[in-house]
Amino acid sequence: MAKKDENFRSAGTGRFVTATKAARSPSTTVREAAGKSGSSGPHYRSAISGRYVTTARGKRSPDTTVRES
Repeated sequence: MAKKDENFRSAGTGRFVTATKAARSPSTTVREAAGKSGSSGPHYRSAISGRYVTTARGKRSPDTTVRES
């Protein structure tokens, strides 16, 4: 069960999805924990590994990465 402060985002659409949907599609969703907002510009996160990737890789793989601003 997801914690109340956890959100899940689809890598394909960029929209938030339910914890149930995220559990069914773990390779194309990213878990985002609520936290303090602050940005150093846009960056990309892999939906498969959860790690940050380079901008070039994020642009090449739009279906499996999420752009975070």
